[in-house]
Amino acid sequence: MEKLFTYGTLQIAEVQQRVFGRVVSGTPDTLQGYYKSQITLHDGTFPIIVERADSEVEGQVIEVTQDELALIDRYETSAYQRIRVMLTSGASAWVYCE
Repeated sequence: MEKLFTYGTLQIAEVQQRVFGRVVSGTPDTLQGYYKSQITLHDGTFPIIVERADSEVEGQVIEVTQDELALIDRYETSAYQRIRVMLTSGASAWVYCE
């Protein structure tokens, strides 16, 4: 299983069901060095995180399979990049950011 730090729409049960076919509960965690902003795409405005040393983003860590991560990659589109980060809990996780 892969850990994924979520801070926006992927925390919503209906979105999880639609994107990767099941609902998962998350564990609260924090990502240092980023702040939450917004990005406007053709189908609406969505949260995105941007690097900034003096900031932090609160979110949830969910566990997904490699296949589910590929589905989430498609959902996030090329507007986001997936990178590996270290969370304040010490856990290593994927996150989608600018």
